[in-house]
Amino acid sequence: MPAFRIWLAILIASPTIVMAEEAPPSAAKQVSYYRDVRPILQGNCQGCHQPAKRGGDYLMTDHASLLTGGESGSEAIVPGDPAASYLIELIKPVDGKAEMPKGKPPLAEADQKIILDWIIQGAQDDTPDSAKEKYDAQHPPSYVRPPVLTGVAFSPDGQLLAVSGYHEVLLQKADGSGIAGRLVGMSERIESLAFSPDGTRLAVAGGSPGRLGELQVWNVADHKLDYSVPVSYDNVYGVSWSPDGNLIAIGCGDNSVRGFDASSGQQVFFNGAHEDWALDTVFSKDGSHLVSVSRDMAVKLYEVKTQRFVDNVTSITPGALKGGINAVVRHPGEDQVLIGGADGVPKIYRLFREKARKIGDDFNKIKDFPEMPGRIYDVAFTSDATKAVACSSLDGTGHVHVFTVADGKKVLELEGLLHAVYSISISPDNKRIASVGFDGEVLMHDLETGKKLKQFPAVPITPLAATN
Repeated sequence: MPAFRIWLAILIASPTIVMAEEAPPSAAKQVSYYRDVRPILQGNCQGCHQPAKRGGDYLMTDHASLLTGGESGSEAIVPGDPAASYLIELIKPVDGKAEMPKGKPPLAEADQKIILDWIIQGAQDDTPDSAKEKYDAQHPPSYVRPPVLTGVAFSPDGQLLAVSGYHEVLLQKADGSGIAGRLVGMSERIESLAFSPDGTRLAVAGGSPGRLGELQVWNVADHKLDYSVPVSYDNVYGVSWSPDGNLIAIGCGDNSVRGFDASSGQQVFFNGAHEDWALDTVFSKDGSHLVSVSRDMAVKLYEVKTQRFVDNVTSITPGALKGGINAVVRHPGEDQVLIGGADGVPKIYRLFREKARKIGDDFNKIKDFPEMPGRIYDVAFTSDATKAVACSSLDGTGHVHVFTVADGKKVLELEGLLHAVYSISISPDNKRIASVGFDGEVLMHDLETGKKLKQFPAVPITPLAATN
């Protein structure tokens, strides 16, 4: 008997993975593609086999393509016949390694068994009609109303604005003259985006809420996905690049902070010191340390090389902090960070402790800025660090305040903000500030005067009548 068929027979009969009632394969519990098989593929395979990146010309994000197979010419799945299904051979471990998932440990035996039983039972598709929409570069999302926008970022040369959409990031021309590109990926929700220091790539953090997080890295020039990394079981947040562009960090809904090699996408950093969602990250000036903020009210410092938690940058005294922290950005020239969160007060902290910790201290704090209405969602420094900017929202109305760093005073508030604001970005020449939020519009303001310069939709809107 060929080795593959021996492995298949062992997998079917293995006592470690048969059902609790010890039923034979023919009597196995009915396996659902949508509920049981699809999540396994999402977490292990779809990073390389999705519309934006078809590894081996094999698409694994919908049932029909999953069965068809890729460039090998072999049928990936033959309903009722696992021995003839090439996918089963690809996930088969040999000497502890399998061809799929590529570069990762083999699927757990329980997951292999789920896929096997599903094929034995006929590989049926039970995807709900509401979940069968497919998006790719040729079939981007269409919008009948503006989406809520959660992220905006100027490119380092100031020519582009990356703006979050549904299942995509839109590359807008920074002068508001039109869309330069649409980066359509798997993630339903885009939480955060950041250009690499040299502007050639765009890192995107997001996911499908309650199901899967995803880190995407795109080539800006050709609008192609370099790679996708499925992460955890919920959205990921606060993507940032190391100063040299070699590492990418994210915060996660599973309370962890993770770092990845920017070239390969391999995870090289993990720390679970937070007690709640990690919402934003930033690297120290030399890239040796990483900072994260969280709903647990803490700003935490880690050493990148050792993945070691170093210190709570903020006070640990009960009651000293109020509410979670949503945003962090590093001072352009110093190891200091500007943070903002639920208490509405922007604050600057030094990263490295200069005095021994004492109960009740908050030694690392350098200054508070004047309180803003509601909750702060994003913060920024001008590139010369003379000004700090923060956006907040209260009762559906957004506020963007500009402060002078030297004296901590508020110098102006942007005009004409009628809806909640969730993300801001300052142009590299420090003359403009872009903001986005609840109304789906990109607003451009003059950073010196606070006057509105331009307003335009982030996405193309198709009237509802035109879709019928």
